[in-house]
Amino acid sequence: MDFLLEPNIAYLILLGGILLGLMAIVTPGTGLFEVGAFFCLALAGYAVYNLSFNWWAIVLLALSIVPFIYSIQKPKRELYLGLSILLLVVGSVFLFAVDGWRPAVNPFFALITSGLISVFLWVVVRKTVQVASARPTHDLGLLMGLTGEARSNIYEEGSVYVAGEMWSARSDEPISKGNTIRVVRREGFILVVEKIG
Repeated sequence: MDFLLEPNIAYLILLGGILLGLMAIVTPGTGLFEVGAFFCLALAGYAVYNLSFNWWAIVLLALSIVPFIYSIQKPKRELYLGLSILLLVVGSVFLFAVDGWRPAVNPFFALITSGLISVFLWVVVRKTVQVASARPTHDLGLLMGLTGEARSNIYEEGSVYVAGEMWSARSDEPISKGNTIRVVRREGFILVVEKIG
């Protein structure tokens, strides 16, 4: 386990654990991200325990979670996601210390790794939040009150053309093919319609 005490390796494991932890927050329930984050953070904790570190960097890492959680609750909060990424990068780079404050991590390695993590988090988290908060493209509730055309005779069953699509339909009274109809309600994927006029 001595290889874990190399600051560059410990830094990489720490970033991996943080990345997996943040992905677990964004996409809960899989279990894979959670388990991976636990093991990576446990290994990074071993390194933190055995190496010299900056307390303020740990505080920055902990604080990075607050704007991250706020940014994923609703879309269009990119400023908070950016703040979270900044706190994460600064806190992780300066976590392992040499001479009290200087980072023990190779600056070139830290720059490339932090840049890749930042881009990944920026793109993936933003897109995940957009998808999670997007309205379904086919919201059946929006069909209520729309008008369309009966494409077959409708009573117990039939077909209507509403909102650019064919739908199974039924009616409480007979409707002839070609009549204009209005959607009254739906029962599952079957539209209950009435004749207009």
